Amino acid sequence: LQVDPDKYKSIFKGFSITIKEDGMRGLAKGWAPTFIGYSMQGLCKFGFYEVFKITYSDMIGEENTYLWRTSLYLAASASAEFFADIALAPMEACKVRIQTQPGYANTLRQCAPKIRVFDCTGHSRSAPLLLLYSFYKGVVPLWMRQIPYTMMKFACFERTVELLYKHVVPKPRAECSKGEQLVVTFVAGYIAGVFCAIVSHPADSVVSVLNKESGSTAIGVLKKLGPKGVWKGLVARIIMIGTLTALQWFIYDSVKVYFCLPRPPPPEMPESLKKKLGITE
Repeated sequence: LQVDPDKYKSIFKGFSITIKEDGMRGLAKGWAPTFIGYSMQGLCKFGFYEVFKITYSDMIGEENTYLWRTSLYLAASASAEFFADIALAPMEACKVRIQTQPGYANTLRQCAPKIRVFDCTGHSRSAPLLLLYSFYKGVVPLWMRQIPYTMMKFACFERTVELLYKHVVPKPRAECSKGEQLVVTFVAGYIAGVFCAIVSHPADSVVSVLNKESGSTAIGVLKKLGPKGVWKGLVARIIMIGTLTALQWFIYDSVKVYFCLPRPPPPEMPESLKKKLGITE
């Protein structure tokens, strides 16, 4: 939908054409770089988020952590995603080539050496910097897509969980069973995923075209797509990202439950701040 809108006019047409041309296997094209790339990205994203959240919280103190918690979530997630995308970029470049350039390569083992040798600048032998450029030409648009996405993903999730326990769930989190808590996690994750997809979709369209077309630039792709073109495929991406984000949070929280790892409850106002504000409850 993003790289060939004339051919794939809708999500249903896209499924139909893909299955007709490549069979059911066509829907799994690029699974290997997706699996490896997003595993590495997930490791960095969730891991560094926890690290940066604690680090920034220690820097600003307990009271400011509560008062500015949304800003803390945004800053920690943006910092984590910066490093996560460096891990993801080479695999993302391979995935897009496999999916959008028929005949280029069918597997990761075929694709990676081709990108390395015949890099996007047209040189047959890549110097170290050109080699890096081949795999990282999409890293800036990737940051443009993933950093807003992740900021929305973590901040929206954290605040949605807080609101669900406050206004929807009829009892405090401490009184909920593990299963009930995981349901709240899934629902909050899906809500966050919908907003993530909308925020990051224009940059996702740019990344897809950029990695498909040799010699293209982010600015050039933006001009070519125009204001309407960058929103092509949004419905498909909302369905995908909503489900993906919900499952990510559900699995992440389930792993924490299984291994008895710390799962901090929604934030509460510190006693010292309550005293300052004259809150006596």
